[in-house]
Amino acid sequence: MGHRRLRDQLERDHGIVISDKRMLRICRKRQIFSTVKHRNRGCTKSARDPQYTAENVLDRKFHAEVPNEKWLTDVTEFKWYEGIETHKIYLSAILDLCDRGIVSYILRDSNDNKLVFDTFDLAVERNPDAKPIFHSDRGFQYTNSVFHRKLVERGMVQSMSRVAHCIDNGPMEGFWGILKRECYYGRRFTSRESLVQTIERYIDYYNNQRIQRNLGILTPMEMRAMKLAA
Repeated sequence: MGHRRLRDQLERDHGIVISDKRMLRICRKRQIFSTVKHRNRGCTKSARDPQYTAENVLDRKFHAEVPNEKWLTDVTEFKWYEGIETHKIYLSAILDLCDRGIVSYILRDSNDNKLVFDTFDLAVERNPDAKPIFHSDRGFQYTNSVFHRKLVERGMVQSMSRVAHCIDNGPMEGFWGILKRECYYGRRFTSRESLVQTIERYIDYYNNQRIQRNLGILTPMEMRAMKLAA
């Protein structure tokens, strides 16, 4: 945690109210440092001959008033090691812009169409009435005509980032940075099982326990429940 999240956690869980500056001074004195974010290299492969492309309907409007109004999605990779041999697993996830929570996710050994399609199907299964703007980059899975048809059948509007504009999908990229900074960077995983368990536990923690200042010191699921009740 950085000094701001530590300050918010102290106030929420222990009733200790101090300023950000004082928390920062304490962290420096105690040599408490947050993990530095690595540069994101991405793993999404752009389609050479996209079957379907969409305009950037989202247009960096990253605020949503109600759940299931705007969904973002992407795929990222993680590495684990068996001796000198390097293995990869891929995480596909869908994020709701209203509460910044993870709607659904799938972990697989292959970065293919089925990975993305199954993530989408799981999100629809959990939210059968959802008809959000569905935003992604121009990866080969998202420009596939079958995937576009799945969106149309569910009454969703497809939106895509412009070429070489990763900021168009900023909150999704931000989630990858948070996840990797807080549970992946600085560790060497020597089994697939331990890496998968770590990611699954973290996403549960992120949705249900990790408070966010931009949500009013609430967790994503607390914000979602509050919005649905309203």
